[in-house]
Amino acid sequence: MRPLHVLAIGALVLPLSAFAADPHSFAQPDQVRVTHLDLDLKIDFPQKQLDGKATLTLEWKNPKATSLVLDTRDLKIASIEGIDAKGHANALKFALAPRDKELGSKLTIATPTQPAQVRIVYSTVPTASGLQWLTPEQTADKKLPFMFSQSESIHARSWVPLQDTPAVRFTYTANVTAPKDVRVVMSAINDANHPLDGNFSFNQPHPIPSYLLAIAAGDIAAKETGPRSAVYAEPSVVGKAAKEFEDTEKLIATAEKLYGPYAWDRYDLLVLPPSFPFGGMENPNMTFATPTLLVGDKSLVSVISHELAHSWSGNLVTSAAWRDIWLNEGFTTYVQGRITEAVYGKTLADEEALLSARNLQKTIGAMPANAQRLAPEPRGIGADDSLSEVPYDKGSWFLRTLEQRFGRETFDEYLKGYFNHFAFQSITTEQMLDYLKANLFDKNPGKMSWDEVKAWVYDPGIPKNAPLPDSPRFDAIDKERAAFLAGTLAADKLDAKSWNTQEWMYFLDGLPDVAPLDKLKQLDATWHLTGTPNAEIGMRWYSHAIAAGDKDVWNAAAEHMSRIGRLYLTMPLYKAFARTPEGLAFAEQVYAKAKSGYHPLTQQAVQTLFAKAKKGDKTEK
Repeated sequence: MRPLHVLAIGALVLPLSAFAADPHSFAQPDQVRVTHLDLDLKIDFPQKQLDGKATLTLEWKNPKATSLVLDTRDLKIASIEGIDAKGHANALKFALAPRDKELGSKLTIATPTQPAQVRIVYSTVPTASGLQWLTPEQTADKKLPFMFSQSESIHARSWVPLQDTPAVRFTYTANVTAPKDVRVVMSAINDANHPLDGNFSFNQPHPIPSYLLAIAAGDIAAKETGPRSAVYAEPSVVGKAAKEFEDTEKLIATAEKLYGPYAWDRYDLLVLPPSFPFGGMENPNMTFATPTLLVGDKSLVSVISHELAHSWSGNLVTSAAWRDIWLNEGFTTYVQGRITEAVYGKTLADEEALLSARNLQKTIGAMPANAQRLAPEPRGIGADDSLSEVPYDKGSWFLRTLEQRFGRETFDEYLKGYFNHFAFQSITTEQMLDYLKANLFDKNPGKMSWDEVKAWVYDPGIPKNAPLPDSPRFDAIDKERAAFLAGTLAADKLDAKSWNTQEWMYFLDGLPDVAPLDKLKQLDATWHLTGTPNAEIGMRWYSHAIAAGDKDVWNAAAEHMSRIGRLYLTMPLYKAFARTPEGLAFAEQVYAKAKSGYHPLTQQAVQTLFAKAKKGDKTEK
C-alpha cells in the first residue's frame, strides 16, 4: 500500500494502483481494445501443438495510437496482417520482445492506419503453459489422446495471442479441426449430438475475459443431466459422472431464485482426466472438473456449486485485475454456500464454511502481510499467486459478516442488484465498495461501520469479531479428537461410522502437525484410511502419516500422488515428504514416474518445491 498517494472518489479513498495498468499484462486497452476474437484452430496431436489463425476485432480508443500490443508466451508467429473496414488486408510489421519469465513475450504490431481487424497466423509449442497433451495411455479409457486448456490466470497467452487481462472482455467464434472420432468442446455453447467428423464450430455471444477461454479434445462422450445441462467425460466415466452431478438443474434453479436468471443458456460439465490441476474451472457454458469429485455420495458436489456460482460472480461480474480476484472467488464461495444450504441443508453448508475458516485461521499468519489482504498492493504478487485461500475464504467470510449484520433478506436483495448492475463488466475492488456503500450501507445505516469494511478489505489478518457458524457435530468431533489424543478414548470408540467427508476432513485437520505415530497407527488399524478412494481424506491422512514417520503409508501415498494431478490434493504430500532427506529422495522418485501425466502447472509447482527443499528453505510448511 502507498498511503500517501491516494485519490478520493465519493466516500471512498482509492489507491492510485487501482487505476494502473494490469501489471500482469503488456496490453494497453486504454489505447485500443479487442472486442471480438475469431479463431481457426487445427489440433495436431502428434506434434502436440495448435496451428492457429486469430482474427481480432479492434475498438480504437486513442485516435493517435499507432500500435497494438498483445500478450504471448512461446507462440511462433508466422505472419500478421491488418484488415480495413472494407475487408482489404495488408501485411503488418511486428516485433516480439524477449521472453519475460512470468509474463511471456510482448508482441507489438505496427498499426499506423488503425485497421478494423488484425489477423495473426501462429502455432503453439508442446510445452505451452496453458495446454496439456496426454497420450492414450494417460487417459481413463486409453483409446485416444487428450488435450485440454487451463487459461487462468495468465496462460491463455500461451495458446492465443490476445490482451490477456481480465479487464478486457470479448465475444468469440471458433472453427476447430481435429482427427475423426475426437470430440472438441469449448467455453461456448456445445452440442452433445455433434457428429465426430473432425469439424467443430463454436459461438460465445457474451463478452468474456481471456482467462475464461477454454478448449478440450479427446475421447469424450456426453450424457444429459437436465433440460439445460449435460456431463461430458470419457466413455467409462460419463455414467458415474452423470449420477454424481444429477442435481445440476436443481443447483441452477436454486441459484436463479437467489440471484436472478442464469445468463449463459446452458451449463455443461466436462470431467477431465486426473491430471487436471484444479477442482474445477468455471469456463462459461462448460465447467472443467476433476474426477476426484466422483466419490459416489455427492459429498464433494459443492465444488460444482462453486463453479456454477461463478456464472454470476466472476463470469458475469469479473475482477478487473488479479489484485481484485476476491471479487470473483470470495463472492463465489459465499454464493456456493447459499446454494449448498438450499439444496443439501444448513448443516453441510455450515460445516464447509467452518472448514475453510479454521484452515484460514491456521495458515494466514504465515503469509506475508500484503498477501493477507483482500485487496493487496499488486506489485510483487504473481498472477497465479493471487489464488490463495485469502480471496476465497476471507472474502466469503466478509460477505457472511455483511449478511449477518444487515440480515439475509436485505443482503440478498443487495447482491442481486450488484450482479445486475455490473453484468458483463470487469470492475475493481473500489468500484465494488462504492456500490456497497451507496446501496447497502447508506440505505441501512447503523448496521456496521465503514471502518470495519476497510479493515476487512485492506488490513492483513482476520478481524477479531469475525463471526463463525455453529456446528454441533464439529463440536462433538473436537471433544472426541481431544480425548483420543489424550488417550482416554480408543480409536474404535470414535463415533466415526456416520461421519461424512467433511467431518473426516475436520477431524484430520485438527490433528497436530506432527501427531503421535502410535495414535495414527491405531486410527488406521480401525478405520482403514490408507488406501482410501476419497482423495480429500487421503490427502489429509497421508500428510499426517508421513509427518509422523509412518513409512508403511509411503507406497499408498505414492499411488495417490501418481493418480491425482490436482494441486490441492497432491502438493501437501510432496511437501510432507520434502521435509526430510529420505522423504525428498522418495518424492523425487515418485515424481520421475508421474511427471509425464502431470499438467505443466503441477510440474512447475513440484519442481519449485524440490528446489527450495534442496536449498534448505524451511518456508514450505
